[in-house]
Amino acid sequence: MPFTALQLYTIRDFTAQDVPGTLRKVKEMGYDHVELAGTYGMEFPGFKAILDEIGLCAISAHVQYDDLKSDMAGTIASYRSLGCEYVIIPMLQRDQLPGGTNCLKEFFMQFCAECKKAGVVPAYHNHAHEFERLPDGTFILDKLFEFVPELFAELDTGWLTAAEQCPAEYIKKYGSRCPIVHLKDTTLVDGKYEDRPVGKGSQDIAGIIAAAHEAGASGFVAELDRAVGLSSLNAAKESREYLKSLGY
Repeated sequence: MPFTALQLYTIRDFTAQDVPGTLRKVKEMGYDHVELAGTYGMEFPGFKAILDEIGLCAISAHVQYDDLKSDMAGTIASYRSLGCEYVIIPMLQRDQLPGGTNCLKEFFMQFCAECKKAGVVPAYHNHAHEFERLPDGTFILDKLFEFVPELFAELDTGWLTAAEQCPAEYIKKYGSRCPIVHLKDTTLVDGKYEDRPVGKGSQDIAGIIAAAHEAGASGFVAELDRAVGLSSLNAAKESREYLKSLGY
């Protein structure tokens, strides 16, 4: 059974006030796994102790480019020490991607090599700007994965939808290179996409999950960039309840 995690960026307004107390609430919702977005300024051993005490597994982490650039091997090793099986670059600027003036192909190659040494899976998490087309008609995201064959995809369904791409079809396209799927449900309001708890937006979540199963995905990560009309904790809870109703 694939794991179901919460991307802790979702509840950043609550962790800013109380990390251990908020993480306990996450566990009480029924999440056994979390995806990290930093360690709140804590040293890694201390943060690991909190996770262990609460009973949360840090299955994956979004790790910023600057941290990797300053000490790639050490940064990856630190997240591995927390138990992370996936280290994910959450976003890069347009000029750092294929077709840009500062394309980081060598950085990506080194990133994949260091992750392999550490025994973790290297991945990239998309937004919408990776779906601009290059002069040859290829999407930037596709060119990235062509350039770096050892890199895996953490496809974000919300951003795929915003880029006018079908999440299920894109998951099928990348198949086994898409081990984690970000379930970010959205709905269109006045011409703009707003996040909703998973199952409360307009996305075909069941179809997305079916495509992920077919691709052999290892897990799902629920995320909201911004909760609308309810607290971020309640949005995380509603997402968990919906996924439980589907058997996850």
